[in-house]
Amino acid sequence: MPAPADKSSGEKIITVNRKARHDYEIVDTFEAGLVLLGTEVKSLRAGKVNLKDSYARIKNGEVWLIGVHISPYSHGTYNNHDPERDRKLLLHKHEIRRLIGKVEEAGMTLIPLRMYFRNGKAKVELALARGKRKYDRRQDIAKREAQREIRRQLKHKARIIK
Repeated sequence: MPAPADKSSGEKIITVNRKARHDYEIVDTFEAGLVLLGTEVKSLRAGKVNLKDSYARIKNGEVWLIGVHISPYSHGTYNNHDPERDRKLLLHKHEIRRLIGKVEEAGMTLIPLRMYFRNGKAKVELALARGKRKYDRRQDIAKREAQREIRRQLKHKARIIK
């Protein structure tokens, strides 16, 4: 089921790549448009998309989204799309040049964080990210657990005082 719309900015979130923030340290984010076929848009509106294990790559001065699974449209005919095809992302030339420099120099990767509709157009939030090591992930989990325990203790103290 699609996520609720964000009324303030006219966005309707389709899907979120939750694993990306766990596996990668996000350095910078970009908004990119998508080149889609008609049946792909209809599947997106139905929320039939999976961003897990997907990434973006720069080929010949163009940015391509690879590994995104958009399920075939249920009412589509023989014209239905290939669910695993590479999809072109729409970015400004200066953004692409900046991404090329960052990806080549620093060994970073491009990961889609979320997909959404803004003013009727399908968009992808693309992150310039650096992979986390195993111990970094463990530290993040330990920090999150500590914060949760602190909140639990404060909540418990608030009950005792009342």
